[in-house]
Amino acid sequence: MTSEWWRTATIYQIYPRSFADANGDGMGDLAGVTAHLADLEELGIDAIWLSPFYTSPQKDAGYDVADYCDVDPLFGTLADFDAMLAEAHARGIRVIVDLVPNHSSSAHEWFQAALAAGPGSAERARYLFRDGRGENGDEAPNNWESVFGGPAWTRTTDADGTPGQWYLHIFDSSQPDFDWTNPEVREEFRRILRFWLDRGVDGFRVDVAHGMAKAEGLPDYTPPVEGGSMGGAAGLEGTAAAAAAAEAAGVALEPAISDEEPAGAPYWGQEGVHDIFRDWRLLLDEYPGDRILAAEAWVDPLPRLANWVRPDEMHQSFNFAYLETPWDAAALRSVVDASLSAFGAVGAPSTWVLSNHDVVRHATRLSVTEPNPQGHGLGPRSKGLPEYATGVRRARAATAFMLALPGSSYLYQGEELGLPEVIDLPDEAREDPTWFRTNGERYGRDGCRVPLPWNADAANYGFGATGTPWLPQPELWRSLARDAQRGDADSTLELYRAALRLRREHALGAGTLEWVQLDGVTDPAVLAFRNGDVLVVANTGSSPATLPAGEVLLASGSLDGDTLPGDTTVWIAA
Repeated sequence: MTSEWWRTATIYQIYPRSFADANGDGMGDLAGVTAHLADLEELGIDAIWLSPFYTSPQKDAGYDVADYCDVDPLFGTLADFDAMLAEAHARGIRVIVDLVPNHSSSAHEWFQAALAAGPGSAERARYLFRDGRGENGDEAPNNWESVFGGPAWTRTTDADGTPGQWYLHIFDSSQPDFDWTNPEVREEFRRILRFWLDRGVDGFRVDVAHGMAKAEGLPDYTPPVEGGSMGGAAGLEGTAAAAAAAEAAGVALEPAISDEEPAGAPYWGQEGVHDIFRDWRLLLDEYPGDRILAAEAWVDPLPRLANWVRPDEMHQSFNFAYLETPWDAAALRSVVDASLSAFGAVGAPSTWVLSNHDVVRHATRLSVTEPNPQGHGLGPRSKGLPEYATGVRRARAATAFMLALPGSSYLYQGEELGLPEVIDLPDEAREDPTWFRTNGERYGRDGCRVPLPWNADAANYGFGATGTPWLPQPELWRSLARDAQRGDADSTLELYRAALRLRREHALGAGTLEWVQLDGVTDPAVLAFRNGDVLVVANTGSSPATLPAGEVLLASGSLDGDTLPGDTTVWIAA
């Protein structure tokens, strides 16, 4: 019997290019990860998940993969990966790597062969090439739009210089989509999975796990509203956050959508993805050590998302419904109940997440007062931005609430330092393809990807001894550097360390949630639950509330006598 460590794990996302730079070229690398594994062990996490480090032209920060079985020189070598993996395992830290199966880079040898081979070839059959519409094929095969803005089709040029077929790219034009009905594509990814499993990785985070399969015939589709995340939620019927808020307000919701009747975009959430993941699950189960698959699946509603984590498919799926929920007691209770119910119905743990490399950091996002669709990012023109102290106070309270929930939690590098979104990046420094494909209408995701601060007084705040970081770091990073926070009981770093230690000691990940109505507390902004021997109370409002009696194990902010201030969460010995 396996430990099923993933049911209760805290998993820390590393965005390698922004984590730590060991060779001084301004870009984070695998050796930089290895150098700081002791810091992560000290933090108290169970596993790390690394965003792509594979060979890539870096048109989309590595999510455009040219070789799935090698390390890009920017990040080091396979030997550097093996050394990092060995060191992590020696410290009791499991390692999950990103897998990008929806598309490759246009620099991938398969796509280059497809361009050379021409229409009707076996090489082109690995991707989604189609003839154009109109008299001369001058119109795209359908009206689909790219998640990054602009059309989802790009026309090729034949060897004789004349316009040729079109190819599909749901993301950037440098990221052509694979045709997952092709057996050769399926076999190639089995080979890729085995390559990394044989090296000893503990699992895969699967990028765009709601994509890959497309509706037969590639029918036209116009999204009902603009929106969605950079992860690809655009075109789904509504958002999880809206659903949670509507339910909290007593507004009737549409019934759950069955998996046999996918709604929304014909390139998301199609039934065909499940056969792929069942095949992968069988492959992983051949390996010892409880290897896992974690889905990045932007799917509404939660009961439908649970189909990705049925017993013969993936082990976990990111809970974006929770990530998108506002800091509001009724909405939080609604989404927590819905999550535990939906995932529990298929025997899977719920996951909880507040930040990642695709969304505005929650130290800023949870306090923004103006609507901002995920993936659009924040910048100098954005409105409703909080002061840092306001944003981080709410973020600390939200994290303390999340880490007390049963199930598995994901952290994004730097959130343990209280890093906010970097708003004032100069235009010329931006690299997100969203910025360029929308001519600056959307800022994109660069603001959550700024390199980390490790040492307040070191060059580049300790990110790298020499070189210029690939994105500029703000002056605020000095006060938020890890060494400046270590040992300061009031710091965000020490709050995270304490929360993760108590989470383990009280087995909260394996616990059971019971909502509690506190005596004498009628403020609807106050939310309380019991998990085992810990009582958790969150005040999501601005007015102070009565603090229950008992030993305070953890507080996200300063307490005021026997009152619980607004935007504060406490853990009390029950």
